[in-house]
Amino acid sequence: MSDRRADESGGSAGGSGDETLGEVGEFGLIDRIARGAAQGPAVLLGPGDDAAVIRAPDGRVVASTDLLLEGRHFRTDWSTAYQVGRKAAAQNLADIAAMGAVPTALLVGLAAPARLPVSWARQLAAGLADECALVGASVAGGDTTRGETIVIAATALGDLHGRAPVTRAGAHPGDRVAIAGELGWSACGHELLARGLDEPCKALDRHRAPQPPYAQGPAAARAGASAMIDVSDGLLADLGHIARESDVGIDLEPAAFEIPAQLRAAAERLGLDPLGWILTGGEDHALAACYPADDVPQGWTVVGTVTKRSDDQAAPRVTVAGKAWSGSQGWDHFA
Repeated sequence: MSDRRADESGGSAGGSGDETLGEVGEFGLIDRIARGAAQGPAVLLGPGDDAAVIRAPDGRVVASTDLLLEGRHFRTDWSTAYQVGRKAAAQNLADIAAMGAVPTALLVGLAAPARLPVSWARQLAAGLADECALVGASVAGGDTTRGETIVIAATALGDLHGRAPVTRAGAHPGDRVAIAGELGWSACGHELLARGLDEPCKALDRHRAPQPPYAQGPAAARAGASAMIDVSDGLLADLGHIARESDVGIDLEPAAFEIPAQLRAAAERLGLDPLGWILTGGEDHALAACYPADDVPQGWTVVGTVTKRSDDQAAPRVTVAGKAWSGSQGWDHFA
């Protein structure tokens, strides 16, 4: 991803020589970042009224929401406002794609200290808009309020184009488990940033602003995927959701995962196992899906098989080469 606007915002949320949110007020902020913003074809009425109006030609609306909290989901000394905007939009739009739908709009709530520079909010809005533009969606509205720290609440909407949604509950024994997109890079980037390291740059970039394979979600639905999920909390954890909802087991083949040379080199440098990043890292927002037999479309890599649920209720639902994975299973939001 090319963060073409990132250098305009800087890495800090406390710059000088700039208007602050407290100085311009709520409506001044809205005038500066929302009114007149370009809208996608699904938006009939955008920012400026009590509510937005979004087309729903399918007759159904797919909706998903996420929170990003400063200090937990992003750090302003690690990421620019533009990158935070890209990340906030990406993790919501990826959820829509994981249902087999096409994103149409994003609604964004922002809580922030009054001292926050308006330029930071402008660059956040630019990042949100640019990520939405990748899928033909747009930021159609939202809300702002004062808070002690920066909190971003985003709700994504999408359209199924007449297809049935691909849920977590449709996998069957014998299905192939496949992934589309990248795994492990964001976790690597987080580890590098935590240790004050700056290589490989791709890992840092992916942690700051992931690149979900949006088009592969609807493609999977058209290809007959039986179940699908956005990999946000780690592959093992998220496949565990599919296994539980479908009442099946899943076994992964570690040799099926390609480990890029840069990722392997970074892991060796840090004394870590790169497969751990791939299986438990999360936040790359790849897609994982199950497909009947060998009907796996182009752009997907088969990494495992859906199995019959073990009669042993204590046995793990997701295994690696037939065994339980030792260590973390992925991200726990309340840990």
